[in-house]
Amino acid sequence: MIVSPFCTIGPFFPFPFADELSDLTNGGEHIILRGRVLEQGGAPTRNSIVEIWQPDARGILHHPDDPRYADRDQNFRGFGRARTDAEGRYEFRTVLPGAASGRAPHINVMVLAIGLTRRVVTTLFFSHSPDPVLNCVPEARRELLIAKRQDDGSYLFDIHLRGDKETPFFAD
Repeated sequence: MIVSPFCTIGPFFPFPFADELSDLTNGGEHIILRGRVLEQGGAPTRNSIVEIWQPDARGILHHPDDPRYADRDQNFRGFGRARTDAEGRYEFRTVLPGAASGRAPHINVMVLAIGLTRRVVTTLFFSHSPDPVLNCVPEARRELLIAKRQDDGSYLFDIHLRGDKETPFFAD
């Protein structure tokens, strides 16, 4: 069964909250994060909203409750939103996040989709580095939370909302 594991939300939503923005950067080094949002059996979900929020390259969150907020990258928004196309594809231009508050580099993800699954919150990681959230996910499913580096330098992260046709949604 392929189902993206659920993870905690937070620690903060970005401040201030922004409209649809798939480019989180305003110059500087960046990465491309792309993937597909897929329903049961691999069907793409069109017109789903994918939101991401993350720390900057030094691990500072774009939120005044982060103790290092004053030192944040002023050219980095920290939050993005993109809509999936007819094939379920989304894409963001962002920075490779730094480790924040004892966490491995990660990006928080929320998908708002039509159908039986209305909202999914998860986290993507860039490696199997120790992390308190990743360590809570059963080892056999951790790979689903790792973004795959592609030959062109971009990162691929597909989000599976309901598993495949042969496996019930709540099966282990």
